[in-house]
Amino acid sequence: MSLPLALSKRSCPPSWQRCSGGQYQLFRRYLLVTECKNKIRVGKPKWLRRTLPTGPEYEKIRRLLKNHSLTTVCQEAKCPNQFECYGEGTATFMILGEKCTRNCRFCAVGHPPESLPDPEEPERVAEAVVLLKLRYAVITSVTRDDLEDGGAALFVETIEAIRSKSPDTLIEVLIPDLQGNWAALAKIVEAGPDVLNHNVETISRLYPQVRPQAIYSRSLALLKKVKEIAPQMVTKSGLMVGLGETVEELTQTWKDILGSATDILTIGQYLQPSVSHLEVQRYVPPEEFDQYAELALEHGFPGVASGVFVRSSYHAESLYKKATRALNKKNGSL
Repeated sequence: MSLPLALSKRSCPPSWQRCSGGQYQLFRRYLLVTECKNKIRVGKPKWLRRTLPTGPEYEKIRRLLKNHSLTTVCQEAKCPNQFECYGEGTATFMILGEKCTRNCRFCAVGHPPESLPDPEEPERVAEAVVLLKLRYAVITSVTRDDLEDGGAALFVETIEAIRSKSPDTLIEVLIPDLQGNWAALAKIVEAGPDVLNHNVETISRLYPQVRPQAIYSRSLALLKKVKEIAPQMVTKSGLMVGLGETVEELTQTWKDILGSATDILTIGQYLQPSVSHLEVQRYVPPEEFDQYAELALEHGFPGVASGVFVRSSYHAESLYKKATRALNKKNGSL
């Protein structure tokens, strides 16, 4: 393989200079890559540089969560938006343990589960919501295929506990596919979260590589089923880019999601958690994310967040309000 615009070793990162026989290149205007032993290695572009969360307020939140034996997906999944979300009165709690029954190639969460669900977890989450004075709480979980209801009962108990202790807090649940157990799904929906989120994550072609234990059509069916059970409930889904999808495939995927009556779409850059996870195939430039947002809005999504660092819970409260206004307008209510 040959790429244009070869650079000297001297102008490349030190770690790459040690790669003997490497050919160093500028690629696609944005990316610095090296071809060594027939393998292209891609370096992160400048727009991915971000200061890690720190400071007394962040440490206060971290200690509080630790003292309550709680796990936030913000920390477990190494989310780049932790401090920003905390500042907006939003946090995402992960229930049902810290380890998952599945082995998705993009995810930083460990596996397999080592314990049964903690029956006291819902109360601890609710207490943390009160102590953190959250306006918007997101409840998610690892996937628990080892449980008959996929963990639906604990989702319900957590929703009820938050409603009891902090009735003004908006609640979003980000749920797994429950292996298509629609009775379990109905229990979560009937508990009355303000938003139900289920991430499709990637295009159908990449499911065998990215989500080998998931089914694309099942995720779409789940989103559609929520609207059948509760037509007024706000629904949401998210996609990662940079895994090898084409723009045409990405567009078709969000059309499929929209066809499942989903209200909110989030699109963000896939970032490789470790060397044992899937490699990034492409770093999408910020202006392209802006184009995705424009297209998705044109196609009919009431709320869209699209950006390099966008994750499922990013600007969750403002997106919920946008979707609610759109739904009210559609249904002729004030």
